[in-house]
Amino acid sequence: MTRRIYTINDYLKEKFNTKIAKLSLPGGTTCPNRDGSKGTGGCIFCSESGSGDMAGDIDEQIALLSEKWPNVHKHLAYFQSYTSTYDPVEVLRKRFYDVLKRDDIVGIAVATRPDCLDDDVLELLDEINKTHFLWVELGLQTINDDTAKIINRCYDLKVYDKAVSDLTRLGIRYVTHLILGLPGETKQDMISSVRYVCQNDIFGIKLHMLNTVKGSTMETLYPGYTSFESIDEYITLVCDLLEIIPSDVTIHRLTGDVPRPLLIAPEWSYKKRTILNGIQRELKNRDSFQGIKSCRS
Repeated sequence: MTRRIYTINDYLKEKFNTKIAKLSLPGGTTCPNRDGSKGTGGCIFCSESGSGDMAGDIDEQIALLSEKWPNVHKHLAYFQSYTSTYDPVEVLRKRFYDVLKRDDIVGIAVATRPDCLDDDVLELLDEINKTHFLWVELGLQTINDDTAKIINRCYDLKVYDKAVSDLTRLGIRYVTHLILGLPGETKQDMISSVRYVCQNDIFGIKLHMLNTVKGSTMETLYPGYTSFESIDEYITLVCDLLEIIPSDVTIHRLTGDVPRPLLIAPEWSYKKRTILNGIQRELKNRDSFQGIKSCRS
């Protein structure tokens, strides 16, 4: 069967010769645009839990996933909520190594902000990367600095560029997180963001539509805002973007994962399987696949 999308699940299965389940774990306690050091309130799309609504205790997560995949015994620990490098380095060291010492953990993924990769943090990540499997996820969301101000990101694009340069210099895999449908952004803006991040030696990319969730600033600032009017509109855009993402870039997400009780809009965004099946069907109808119009020269 033709592989139309190079998913992170495919990559991990090929690398470790078995299916790997990702565990969503609490990543930290706050962010610099929540505690006042750079801003307050967090990014406007972020829930009260720091977009870690699916995160939980490691053993609880393993038990939960074992019901879905009873034959999966190896896991990757994903430090998800808030900013997972925004703690003293000795706290980070203990948090990461406590998980890595487990025999059932094959590696870690660390979600963070590009402005939270100080030299001591980079040194720790470099140390881990030399002996364990690791990737760092950078929450960029958009390359447009005007949009960044709207969403209260509290750093500009050059900060992301420096983080990419530092991680690349150290040989640390990184994944860039982009959000589609941010207020004021056009389709061309979203295409430009994808093209920009794919210019470099990126390991992976994460895409999903903007979700308005209960408890977020978005709920009060933009009442009634819907990033996409229909599933079909979103599916078409994602397929257009997949076609320009190089075929060797791992795809980590193509839709959101918000618990239904917290979701406000788009009201259909919880239909994850419908969206993913629709993307595969649209690519098949086009006789297309990831990278067919690669954005790398």
